[in-house]
Amino acid sequence: MSPNAYLFIYILGLHIRSYTADLCDWTGRGLEAGVNSRIVLQVRLRCTDGLVRWMTPGHALRVVLRPNLSSTRPNIICIKPSPSFRGVSVFIERAGELELLVADGGPPGQQVFCFRADGPPWPAIYLQSSPRRNGAWSRTMMGFRYELLANRSAPPSLGQTGIQASCRPCSDTELLMAICSSDFVIRGSIRNVSHNTVRQTSTVEVSASRMYWQRSGVFEPRAAGSASSQPGSSWHGQIHTLLQCHVKSGDGEFLFTGSEHFGEAWLGCAPRYKHFLSVYQAAWAARRNSCDFPLD
Repeated sequence: MSPNAYLFIYILGLHIRSYTADLCDWTGRGLEAGVNSRIVLQVRLRCTDGLVRWMTPGHALRVVLRPNLSSTRPNIICIKPSPSFRGVSVFIERAGELELLVADGGPPGQQVFCFRADGPPWPAIYLQSSPRRNGAWSRTMMGFRYELLANRSAPPSLGQTGIQASCRPCSDTELLMAICSSDFVIRGSIRNVSHNTVRQTSTVEVSASRMYWQRSGVFEPRAAGSASSQPGSSWHGQIHTLLQCHVKSGDGEFLFTGSEHFGEAWLGCAPRYKHFLSVYQAAWAARRNSCDFPLD
């Protein structure tokens, strides 16, 4: 019998103690050692992003994310464990069966884990505390941030087990879609590129001369008279991508597009601005552009 089958049989005998919150965040404490180990705390949250903080000992926590939406239902859920995420395993529960997502002692807390939320039924996030070898429960405040994404807001860089990337240039069709559906679109130059071998990511520092739009405040206005500013630049920020993509510094002006996740900008399409102009103008002349874009 598979481990998932054993887990399915086990949860049939659990007692659910439920809490419903219309807020985006939840903070709570687990049950003390000696309390019926079959009791599971259940939390229902109604937002598309937020924070869950849990003081262990457990024994188990079941989180159901059902946002109050009248439009498109999200079909991808991403979680980012906190740096103190230890002593807990994370499962995805679908129709009573548990699928391991993050094992206790697994990857570090800065990693992002994503899974599909196609249904019905809506999947739940199931956290199981692990007792110490001496039988004592580890008292730690741990947690995770979550985001619910629809297909149109989920970039191709977000895979089912975390952040992935094809590391190839966007096609003309993908570029025309990116300027319409990305979380941010800016025009600017590359100031510096740094690499983080622990997170397996690269960070591109950008000076932007034109901010077309952004979903939140990832890119900030540059202070007047800043010593690090470049002529004509009025915005600055950082864009992340995977180390395996071997991003390098380059001269000239680029059009940066991408998605925002957990307060970070992730690179999507990034053509040179002159190339984008030629692609967009050709599409506009043929009436193949997906949306109108300001050319100034």
